[in-house]
Amino acid sequence: MTEGHRPRIVIIGGGFAGLEAAKALAHAPVDVVLIDRRNHHCFQPLLYQVATAALSPADIAWPIRSILSRQRNVRVLMAQVSAIDIAANIVKAGPVSIPYDTLVLATGVTHSYFGHDEWAGVAPGLKSIEDARLIRGRFLLAFERAEIAEDETERRRFLTFVIVGGGPTGVEMAGSIAEVASRTLRSDFRRIDPSTSRIVLIEAGPRLLPALPENLSRYAQRALERMGVEIRLRTAVTGCDSSGVSFADGRIDSATVIWAAGVAASPAAQWIATEHDRAGRIKVRPDLSLPGKPDIFVTGDLASVQDKAGRPVPGIAAAAKQMGRYVGRLIAARAAGRADPKPFAYRHYGDLATIGRKAAVVKIGRFELTGFIGWLFWGVAHIYFLIGIRNRFVIAVTWLWSYLTFRRGARLISDPPA
Repeated sequence: MTEGHRPRIVIIGGGFAGLEAAKALAHAPVDVVLIDRRNHHCFQPLLYQVATAALSPADIAWPIRSILSRQRNVRVLMAQVSAIDIAANIVKAGPVSIPYDTLVLATGVTHSYFGHDEWAGVAPGLKSIEDARLIRGRFLLAFERAEIAEDETERRRFLTFVIVGGGPTGVEMAGSIAEVASRTLRSDFRRIDPSTSRIVLIEAGPRLLPALPENLSRYAQRALERMGVEIRLRTAVTGCDSSGVSFADGRIDSATVIWAAGVAASPAAQWIATEHDRAGRIKVRPDLSLPGKPDIFVTGDLASVQDKAGRPVPGIAAAAKQMGRYVGRLIAARAAGRADPKPFAYRHYGDLATIGRKAAVVKIGRFELTGFIGWLFWGVAHIYFLIGIRNRFVIAVTWLWSYLTFRRGARLISDPPA
């Protein structure tokens, strides 16, 4: 900490980790600068519902300035970070250079195409509001194009939806698309029957939801199959283009491919030229600081850290929030002249995934839930972690309306057909 002024804490990233770090510094004698290339914080666990027209973007996103408006020691900058000079303690963002006493990296992750970045244009992932709107447009447009297609082969291609990746995002997307096709759009078209759509979920591993016990994984697979989802396990995608996907023993023609198979960290490791793993996550000390740089902290999905059992801390919202809160409290303790808290210890609260209407899987310690009770628990948990009473109320009412009527109100195609 530089003497003669209040310590300046620069936080890069307004996701779960960055916001929690900023909030933990609310009463500390420091000045905080939070930088993000977007002006909003997005509740990523519900992005798939924006992508499948269940919710509007504003239901799960909030302006960062609004969230931190009452915290007088925080300044929010909407800018793209391009470089970090760790020798001079300066962050370069757009046209400005921002000096720091302590730096917190919370830039999160993006999609990983395992060396095939050219697939990104035809198989978008789901990490932002922009991604969700893009997928929603392509998904709904596929039905519109099928309605006017004269060739049956082309019509079937438009009515085939492929999701690559059998983790929570892939499972939730597959279930939601199946519900829209079989229920919401069932009576909206005259030449096509949306309920005949083919939804294919492809997973390279031996089972879905590998983080959950095998019995819950089997339940999720059976539930999806009852909804009409075709599941292909032990199938690695070898090619992806605008006409569909290829794998070792075949090909599926599809106009809509959604990528949910992997993630890669932001380029922050290159900014500071430090050691990182294959996914780009930065290796940190037990207090989440950079080795040899006690004034630089790494949090959230960007950090490569292990729990008490030696297992990697998962890249989920709960872990990011815990890391951000820990780093904020540690910096506040140092600013107040107190001793550092104990090393970071991740507490795993559980795993949840919804499969569709009245179906979800929940694992919290030894406690397991499935079916309608699991779905209710999943819904209450997600509403609880939303920001703001208005959003909680709106989403609760929206879900109740959708449950009773099978309708989805965010079915707008904002981009013109390509």
